[in-house]
Amino acid sequence: MKSLICSLVGHDFKVTKKVTNYVSEFQCLHCKKEMTTNVNGILIPLTSKQKEINEVLHYIHKKKKKKATLFSTNY
Repeated sequence: MKSLICSLVGHDFKVTKKVTNYVSEFQCLHCKKEMTTNVNGILIPLTSKQKEINEVLHYIHKKKKKKATLFSTNY
């Protein structure tokens, strides 16, 4: 029934995780299908390999953001 709604009206994606400023993970509220954005901003299926890539991106982004904050508070 839930996938029938998605086939008729389309998915209703909501952001589940903000990986970086440009990459996010999404999940359909009805059928629970997971998607993510690629480097061009296009939605692609969230595979296990893509999840791993997003985790590394998130780690690097968080580390870079923390480092930038440290430098900006010193001056």
